[in-house]
Amino acid sequence: MKKTVKVVAAVIENEKKEILCALRAPNMAIPNMWEFPGGKVEKGEDLQTALVREIKEELSCEIEAQDVIKDHTHEYDSFIIQLIALKAKLIGGKPTAHEHSKLLWLQRENLPSLKWAPADIPAVEILMAQE
Repeated sequence: MKKTVKVVAAVIENEKKEILCALRAPNMAIPNMWEFPGGKVEKGEDLQTALVREIKEELSCEIEAQDVIKDHTHEYDSFIIQLIALKAKLIGGKPTAHEHSKLLWLQRENLPSLKWAPADIPAVEILMAQE
């Protein structure tokens, strides 16, 4: 049986209405694909707490985690991911890529130009519909 991993992802929008996108590094699972940054929810953590912690660890900046945009389960070859995308606001620092190959701020209408990790696509589609 495949392991199910519960993951939170931050949809961070800046004052120019651009959304932060993160390129997975070649050494990560699902390499060289774009995603919304985030990570695993630890036992006993609520979604917002997990997202604030993960973004601080991954991007060295502070966010305020807000409402859920999309809760989606996707099955990959070796595991199942429950990806919960939350709206987030940058409240301190500048996002810096530590684990990812690259960070990019993009306007909503340009999101489809990236090769997204399959689990992130439903959140991208919702963002596109909100234009």
